[in-house]
Amino acid sequence: MMTQYERESLVRQFLGKTVDVEIDRPIGYVHTKGSKTLVYPINYGYIPGVLGGDGEELDVYVLGPNEPVESFRGRIIAIVYRRDDVEDKLVAAPEGVSYTRDEITAALHFQEKYYDSYLELGAE
Repeated sequence: MMTQYERESLVRQFLGKTVDVEIDRPIGYVHTKGSKTLVYPINYGYIPGVLGGDGEELDVYVLGPNEPVESFRGRIIAIVYRRDDVEDKLVAAPEGVSYTRDEITAALHFQEKYYDSYLELGAE
């Protein structure tokens, strides 16, 4: 298990970088855990070969494509730090496309409403 410092160091190295994301939960994906059912309004995936705080591949929310995709290449524009979880998340967007803090927060609310999380935005 990673320490909080190790987690932060890991995700910060990706801020502003271009990455390839494999999508395992495309738009419309239905995820049921206990009594909760989430329908993904955005694409969600991971960076292959990079392990996150939970020991599984590092997760990425993908903003931009408005249809389900299998993979995505884009720039990491923000980090979602979770105070009450063992992992943090990255937020990717197409090159040259930016989102405000409010737009990102609204797009991620479907899942982040269950966590005590905050955003760090990358430089434009």
